[in-house]
This record gives sequence, structure tokens and C-alpha cells, in this order.
Amino acid sequence: MTGMTNLDQMLAQIVPELSQSEYVFASFPGARYGDLASLAPVACVQEKEGLTLVLERSVAETAGVSCDQLFRRISLNVHSSLVSVGLTAAVSAALADNGIPANMIAGAFHDHIYVPSGQASEAMEVLLSC
Repeated sequence: MTGMTNLDQMLAQIVPELSQSEYVFASFPGARYGDLASLAPVACVQEKEGLTLVLERSVAETAGVSCDQLFRRISLNVHSSLVSVGLTAAVSAALADNGIPANMIAGAFHDHIYVPSGQASEAMEVLLSC
């Protein structure tokens, strides 16, 4: 099934879902994809500085990974195309207008936003009003 590309349709069909878990972003200098698979990351990005993993807080704590910044994940639950234009901009602008940082990660089917844990409820309110 091909994802949506019409911005108005995507915004009308967003059903944001807030995770119960908290997450951390952690960087591992010198690590490569697959090196830390035992940590079961929910996302990873290879950067020149190392491997960045998004980990559930409980996993990070067990592994001794710093948890100084905690995030909650909001999944938009609209099947957006990877070539759609404007969804990330519209959502991040709405959050920014309310002083909420947005760390966006796109999957093949859905977009996910990691927001500071303390602002998760407010972020949900903003997204429900888009």
C-alpha cells in the first residue's frame, strides 16, 4: 500500500499515540550498526561521531547508559509516504509554536516524534488540534 502524499489528508487523519515507555538517545563512539543489537534499540543512526541509539529507559538503565534527558514517543499513525511534503514541517512547527522540541524519526509507514517527557501531554494536545 502506497502512503499518502496529500498534506491536508494526512493532517486530517493523524491519530497521535503516546507511548507509555520513556526513551533516551545515546551515542556510542566507534560503534557500528549491529554492535549493540543486544540493547534492542527502537531506532539507530550511524553518524561520523558514532552510533546513536534510541533506547527504552529501562534498557538504558540496566546497561548503565546515561538517562539525563528522557523522551516519550508519539506515533502519528497516519500512513505517510516517504516522499510526501510538509507533514514534518507542519507537525514540528505546531510543536515549536508551543515551545515543545520535536525529534522526528520516519519509518516506512509512520512518523514518530520524540518529545521531552515533561511536555508529552501538552504535545498530544497540540497534535490533536492540528
